Parts: sequence; C-alpha cells; structure tokens
Amino acid sequence: MSRFFRQAGDSDSDSDESEELMSSGDEAPQAKPTTGAKTAMSRFLRKTGPGADSDSSSDSDSDSDEDSDSDSDVPKPKKGLPLRSDSEDSETEEEEDRQGIRIMSAQEKRLAEMEGTGKAMENALKINDWVSISNEFDKLARMIQRQHNVSEPIPPFYIKTLLSLESSLTSAIAKEKEAKKKMNATNAKALNSMKQKVRKAAKEYEQDIAKYQADPDAFERDYTALITRDAPPAPTVARAAIGTAAVTNEDENGGFKPVGKGGRTMLLTAEGIFKSLQAVQEARGKKNTDRGEQIRILEKLLELATTTYQRIRVLLALVSSRFDYNSSASSHMPTELWISAQNEVDQLVAIVASNPAFIVQEITEDYDDLLERSPATEKSGIVRIRGSIISFIDRLDDEFTRSLQNIDPHGTEYVDRLKDEKTLYSTICRAQAFYEQTKQDDPLSRVIMRRLEHIYSKPDAVVHALESSAESADIKPAITLTSSGSTSALIHSLCVYLYKSGNSLHRTRAMLSHIYHYALLNDFHTARDMLLMSHLQESIHSADVATQILYNRTVVQLGLCAFRSGLIKEAQATLQDIFTTQRVKELLAQGVHQQRYQVLTPEQEKAEKQRQLPFHMHINTELLEAAFLVSSMLVEIPLLASIDSEELKRKAISKPFRRLLDFADRQVFTGPPESTRDHIMQASKALQDGEWEKCRDLVQSIKIWSLMPEAASVKEMLAKRIQEQGLRTYLFTYAPHYNTLSLSLLAQTFSLPLRSVTSIVSKMIWNEELAASLDQAGGCIAFHRTEVTRQQQLALIIAEKVNSMAEQNEKALDAKMGTSGGWGDRADGKSGEKRGEQVQERRGRGDRTRGGSRGGGRGRGARFAQGLGNQMGHTSQRAG
Repeated sequence: MSRFFRQAGDSDSDSDESEELMSSGDEAPQAKPTTGAKTAMSRFLRKTGPGADSDSSSDSDSDSDEDSDSDSDVPKPKKGLPLRSDSEDSETEEEEDRQGIRIMSAQEKRLAEMEGTGKAMENALKINDWVSISNEFDKLARMIQRQHNVSEPIPPFYIKTLLSLESSLTSAIAKEKEAKKKMNATNAKALNSMKQKVRKAAKEYEQDIAKYQADPDAFERDYTALITRDAPPAPTVARAAIGTAAVTNEDENGGFKPVGKGGRTMLLTAEGIFKSLQAVQEARGKKNTDRGEQIRILEKLLELATTTYQRIRVLLALVSSRFDYNSSASSHMPTELWISAQNEVDQLVAIVASNPAFIVQEITEDYDDLLERSPATEKSGIVRIRGSIISFIDRLDDEFTRSLQNIDPHGTEYVDRLKDEKTLYSTICRAQAFYEQTKQDDPLSRVIMRRLEHIYSKPDAVVHALESSAESADIKPAITLTSSGSTSALIHSLCVYLYKSGNSLHRTRAMLSHIYHYALLNDFHTARDMLLMSHLQESIHSADVATQILYNRTVVQLGLCAFRSGLIKEAQATLQDIFTTQRVKELLAQGVHQQRYQVLTPEQEKAEKQRQLPFHMHINTELLEAAFLVSSMLVEIPLLASIDSEELKRKAISKPFRRLLDFADRQVFTGPPESTRDHIMQASKALQDGEWEKCRDLVQSIKIWSLMPEAASVKEMLAKRIQEQGLRTYLFTYAPHYNTLSLSLLAQTFSLPLRSVTSIVSKMIWNEELAASLDQAGGCIAFHRTEVTRQQQLALIIAEKVNSMAEQNEKALDAKMGTSGGWGDRADGKSGEKRGEQVQERRGRGDRTRGGSRGGGRGRGARFAQGLGNQMGHTSQRAG
C-alpha cells in the first residue's frame, strides 16, 4: 500500500524501505534490484516535461543515471505522474493560467458526434460495407431525434448526408444490377434496408431538403443564427489541480444555462411556452422518457403561463402527465400525485367555468399548437381547445378506487386515504355544476353517474358529510340535497335524470343503484316492485362485468332487506340463487374463487383483482350466510316434517342448507357450537325435535347479528318466527297421534297469543296442509284421518310409476327429435297429435301414420297419467 500512497515529500530511504518490505522470498533486505528491474523503473520514471531528453536516450544511459542517483537524498516524485523540475512546473502552470480552456456545449458535442458518425459512414462506403452504413445511419437517426426532443434545428450536415446517401445508393444499386458477381445476402439485405430508410427520412425532411437545395449557404446561415441565438456564452475555466476545476461566476448563473437530464438545455420562457409544451408532448410515451422531469417542466411552465389559453393548455398537459407517471395498470397512482392532479383539475374547471369563451372538448377543428389563441382571433369568438375534463374526472375516480384496492384495509393508511373521498366528491359536484351551466348532456350524465356511485350504498350520515363538504366549497349544482335533508330525494333526483338521459348503460346502473338504496332503507316492497318491473333479470347476462356485479349486490341487499323486515320466505327465495353457485365472494367482487380443478392464468387473476370492490363497500358474507341459513331453516324444517315420502324428502328447496343438515345428522358426536353454521345446524335439529326455546337461544347467540343496524329488533323478529315455525313443525310431526288438540295448550307450549295460534292453524287448514277442522267453541282442533286400503296404496304406487315412465319417454323423444318443451305443453292429446303431425311432415308421407300414432299415443298416455294423478290426489287428501 505504501507503494501507491507515497506522499510527495517521501525520501529515497523511505521508498527503499517500502520496497524491501514488499519484496518476496528469503532474500536479504540489503539486496539491490536487478538491472532489468532498474531498466523498467527508469523507463517508467523518465522525464516527460520540457526538460526531458528529446534525442531518445538509450537504456544504458538511463541505467547509469539511475545507478548514480540511487544513493542521493533527492526526493522522488509520485509514481505514475510525469516528472518535472520545480522551474518547469511553475512555467507550465503559468502558461496554462494565461490561456483559457474552452468547454464544449451540449450542442457542439452532439454535432461532433454526428460528424464522427458521418465519417464512419464514408469509410464504410469506400469498402461497400452496407451493414456498417445501416448501423451508423440508425445511430445518426437517433441523434436527430434527440435534437427534436430538445427543440433544436436540423443541422445542414444531416441534410448533406441524406443527399449523398441517395446518390450513393443509386449508383450502388445500378452497379449491383450490372455486376456479374453479386454481393452476399447480408450486405444486399442491408442495401435494400438502407434504401427504405433513406427514402423515409427524405420524405420526412422534404421541406428542409428543398430549402437546402435551393440555397445551401442561406440554409447554413439560418442554422448558425439559430444556434448562436440560443447558445449561451462559452465560459472559461482555469485548471487549479489535476481532476478538479474551479469556475468563477460573475453573476448569478455565471453564463451557464440550466440543463436537465442528459445535458439537455431547458429554455423555459413565457414566449417559448408552446414550443416547450410541444417538446414534452412529443416525448410522451417514448422509451426512456423521464416522467418526473416532464412533470417538473410542466409545473414551471404553469408558473410562467400568463394568458388563460396558456394556463388551460399547460393544465391539460400537466394532468395527463401525472396520470402517465405510473404506467403499470396493476399498481395505483401515488397519493401525492393524485392530490396534485385533483387540485389541478379543480383549477381547470374553475378557469373554464369563469371564462365561457374558452371551451374544452374532445373533438375540435385542427389548429396550430404553437400560436397564441384568444376570442378576438377566432371567427366565432369562442376558443375550442382539444381535451376532456370528464375523462380526468373518470380517471381520478378510478385511481382513487385502485388505491383503496391496493392498501391494507385494516391499517390507518386506508382510513386516511378514505378521507380524500370528500375532496373527490367536491370535484365531481364542481364538474356537474360546470356541465349544467354549459348544457353538455353526455358529460353531465357521466359525472352524475359518478356522483351516484359514491352515495347510493352509504348511510344517511355519510351522505350528509359528503354533501356538506361540497357545500362548503361553494359548489351549487342544480341537483343537490334538499332542505329537509332526505338522501332518498337526492338519489331519486339523480336517478330520474339518468332515466331520461337516453344512455342504456346509465339507465341500468341508475335503476340498480336506486333499488339498492331502497333496500338499504328497508323498503322491501318498493325495491322488489322496481326490480320486477325493470325486467333486468332477463337481460343482465349480456351486460358488462361491472354491471353484473352491481346486479348481484342489489339482489343480495334486497334479500337482506326482506330478512330484516321479517319476510323469511322472500329472503330465502332471493338469496337462494347466489348461494347455490357456491361462489358468493366472486359474484360480489369481494374475492377470487379458486376452483378445485381450475387454475387461473396470471392475466385472469390480474383482471379479477382489478374488478374487486374496496373493502368499505363489501357486504359481510358471514352475515349474509347467517341470514340465508336461518331463512332456509325456517322454511325447510316445517316442510320436512310435513312430508311422509322419502322420495319427496330428497327434493329440497334449499340444497346448500339440506347438504349441511345431512352432514350434521351424520355426525356421531356433536360438540358445542363454534361457528355460525354450527349454531344454525344445532338450532335446526332442536326445531325438528320440538325444542323451540333451545333453537331460539342458539340463533340469538350468533354474534354476527350485532353488525346489523337493528340488531335488537332482528333478534326479536327471529324469536317470533321460530315460535311460529315451531308450532307448524309440531303440528306436522304429531298430528297423526291426536284426535283433538287444545288451542290453549298450544299457545301455552309455544308462548304465543291464542289469537296467533288460531290464525296459524286456520291458514294451515285453508292451504290444505292440515286435514283438520277448527272447533272455536270448544277451543280445539279436530283431526280427520282416513285409512288407506291396500288397493289405494297400490294405485298410488302405480300412478307414480306411470308418471315417471311418461316423463322419461318425453325426455328421450325430445332428445332424439331435437325439440324441447315442458310437461305442461303435452298435458292433453291435442298437443301430442299436433306434434305427431309435425313429425309426419318432416319425415315424409310413408311415416305419417306411425308419427301420428306416436303423437296421439303420447297425448293419450298423458291424459291417463293426469287423470290418475288427479284421482289419487283426491284420495290422498281424503286420507289426510
């Protein structure tokens, strides 16, 4: 290490000691280096200054010099640097101080690089190497593109190169056609490629080539004038030491221009604002573009903008650049950039709203981007600028949703991010007021749809908070919260406007949002009637995925509304469809469902994650499952008790519930309930056994009910429904064992009022669920039973078998004939005969008799089965 870090004042003895310490082997420290080593050292440390020998001294002289000076006390200079005497060093430094060293600007460096590429092309042209020419020309094209990015003019050198290449290509192609020995395939391919490249470049710079051919001297003078005007004065620096340079600045900038990444000069002035905007927009989307630098340039341009037109143009470009900062579709936009973009959108809307003469719209006539425009310069007095404010609103909302999707919902960051919804809602209301003022129908419908999507699923308190934040910002759209403070009126007004807007997608989503809001307010009958009258269930399968998700959420909320309202059968029927699929989370966009034998591709998994709803919009699936299973229990258990046939017992209303119940029945040992399912399954078994109090306690002990807004009323409703269905189950189960049964005893057993017991029994008798009569005078139920004879039992069995055979024959014939139809279409012989005639006409005259008899026979068989079934039905009723 001493050999490399020896200081300038080290003595000869010090250097000798360090060399002796670094020597290897068992040599004595006093051993001197060999002649060869001295020769190499003398060559390396030979003087190179002005006092050095100019007459190329021999190695022997150097050796003698080295030997003679080896024992002297003259300090040695550092290794690796040229040797100079003190006088020579002082003279050289004074000379360098006198003369200034000029630093090349970025423009000069680029021009020098281009000229070097041109010389390489000339050398390759001499040996007819078109592969090298093609590569160098590509390099030159990239340099010219760099010139465009920094808004510099095309140098005359490039035009000269294009013209010379055109003539060289023409002569080379002509020689190739006449030559007997053709060039190799690679070189010929490069020649043809160069022909296309030069032709394309000549077409692109056609105007510059024409100017150059008209007057080359004038073209070069114009280029020199532009370069001289834009170039800063070249500063000079004095070399103070090796590897360092000190620059003395006389003023604030010292003659330097601010430069960006890669040495590009940034001429940010109010006069050249449109030129800078054009340069930024041309670089947008290109590879290796520094998006952060573009945003900083546009922010500086916004400060320099003086006119309304300039501010609008810069704001449009700046917001777009912020949205382009994150090119990945899977990750979200940084919060700081989102807030800046939201503030700039507010500025843009405020500027356009306060200046009606400036209109931002997507489709406009072509105009020059480099010229200042004002209402005075336009014929119509209105300046139309190409852009889309509603697209910025949509993108802001989408990026807000995406950020919530990518943030952990159980942390404080999610809550902090959710607070930004107030400002976003204010921006949406500000845009709505602007579009109402300018009477732009299509953007107005889109922004109202965005506003509706933020409030339709929220409680009244949250909606009031959002509306108050918009009012505090002095935003007054035409559709706003009324003085009464009813959120239903606000949502109704927004939906009615969308119903009249004419956009089918907006109408569909507005209808579903309206139904969802009514269901949220427990207005079940209004929400159900709207859903049935809209006929959305018939066409929702052809809608987009987001609308299908909204439809599923609406149906689920409608089922929860029915459950909270005590309408158990309606709740079970509404929630039945979505729970049958066993993909509840996927259908509600609250999770990705992984099937057993299906693996999602990365693209499918990414698409699934992108359509997931934010956590605060989720519907609790455990609460949903609890409502569905309890509703199924209250419907299924009395039905199971009323059925005697094992075949009918296998036909379940709710297959998911029946599957769980069968699994619970097969358990040998049942421990204390842990999950929601365990509570409901044990409650179902208790209800089957007539233990309604145990069933009630198990259902009410489910903790998930606390998430409902009206938890106490829901538990009270469930206790009442369990009492009623317990009474029905008891009557179905134990009716064959009684001749009469006291109503007061039933009321006492199930803790129900006598009036309620009488009402329930009367309904069961009216619906022919119970073969009995009500003796109100005696206060009891008289059961009627008819003993079924052996012949009647056999007739019932035969009727069931004939019905099943006829149904199987119909299915087999339909599969063979390729036709479809329900059993009700063939209930009489006429339909059978008609279908037989259709079969005859298709098959031809020869098979007409056979087809007719088959059709008629099918009709007669249907009549026989129907009549027998009706007869046995009356018999079974009498037996009951």
